[in-house]
Order: sequence, then C-alpha cells, then structure tokens
Amino acid sequence: MKQSWYTAPAVVLSHVSTVSRVAVMAACVSASWAAPAHADAVASLRAFVKDVHSGQSSFKQTVTSPDGKKVRTSTGTLEFQRPNRFRFAYDKPMEQLIVGDGKTVWQYDADLNQVTERPMSQALGATPAALLSGSSLEKDFTLKAVPPTGSQGAASATPATTQAAGLIEWAEALPRAKDGQFQSVRVGFTGGTLVALEVLDSFGQKSRLDFTRFDTKSAVPASRFQFTPPAGADVLKQP
Repeated sequence: MKQSWYTAPAVVLSHVSTVSRVAVMAACVSASWAAPAHADAVASLRAFVKDVHSGQSSFKQTVTSPDGKKVRTSTGTLEFQRPNRFRFAYDKPMEQLIVGDGKTVWQYDADLNQVTERPMSQALGATPAALLSGSSLEKDFTLKAVPPTGSQGAASATPATTQAAGLIEWAEALPRAKDGQFQSVRVGFTGGTLVALEVLDSFGQKSRLDFTRFDTKSAVPASRFQFTPPAGADVLKQP
C-alpha cells in the first residue's frame, strides 16, 4: 500500500498503526531551560539531554509533503518526566493522545475509538524520542551544528547575531543505523533555549514542532503518565 504523505499529527517515532512513532520526541522537550550563552547548538543539545528532567508546553506542528506543495498544521500540548514518561495530546484538527508510562507507549485515536499498545523498548530505539529522552547521543547519532536560520527557516549570514536577532541555531543528528524511519533530526535553540524540532522521515516528509509557554517549574502529577483504555475501545497490541 502506498504511503500517504500525511499519516496523522504525530511526528517522533517510527510508524505505530497509522501514526508515525516520531511523535514522542517532543514529549521530552524543555523550552524554558537555557544553556550558557556561549554554547553552540550541539553543546546545548548535549546539556539539554543531561540536565532537563520534566516540563510541559503547548506546541504547533507543521507537516510538509515531500514535494513541498502540501502543508498541514496541528496543535496540542505535551508533558514529560524522565525517564521515558510523557503525555502528548493533539487537539486540532483531530483528537489524539500518546502516553508513555515508562514501560508501554499507548496511542489513542478518539475518532476510531482505537488504542495501540507497544512496549517502550520497541517504540523508542534510535529515534528522535530517544535522542531527547536521554539516549546515548554519540552511540546512536552523529551530531553537527548547521547554519542558524530565522523563525521561518531562512538561513542567516550573520551567526554572531543569532541571539540578538532571535534566530535559531540548529544541531543536526543523523542516525548511525541506516535502516530507520527517518533521515535526520534538527533540534533548534535560541540563546541556548530549545524552541523547535524538525524531522525528515525516510519518505521525504518534513515535520516541524514549535514550542511555546514552556513550564519546567510546576510539578507534573504522576497520574498524567498513566493510561487506561476507554470502555469499548479496540486495543491492538504491537510487538
């Protein structure tokens, strides 16, 4: 069956049912944490993985088709707590929930009243989610800094003014494994603060998450990372 350019809102893992497993990466993001001002994007990414432990944020996601002609947007919220606990909820244009409880990743499609259940160890692997949730960066990914861009993605010719101009510095992570579901991940920082994430999947589809109103000071209740399938929902278990 031919792969649709837009499978569903999620962007962070490989495919789980009809939704890409890429969606969980943002579950471990903290946009209010700031690295030292002199750090480049790769250093900021390393420090982020080491130092950020919990948070919650709203986001906007933009998915662009491989030919660049089709664009879809969605919005939602995320909450996370290390290790491997997250709640990733889409509200528009379709309601969808992804919850990681530390052992299992649950994905609930409200329209279909369908739940997909997958072991955490199989859902993560060397994916963007694992990259941001504490995976061994140097073991699973090759990291490099790339030229800074404006908020809309245009390259900047003056990287020295990145913070003052509100530009985004990017760390690019290329998976060492060549048989994964994505080609590259770019993690964007402004002044050491994580603000965006871009994923290019193996089909050439690009997904970008922009984070706003991030809070790492308020405690996230443990109950937010628990999930019970709704009554009457079909539950599909994947290996």
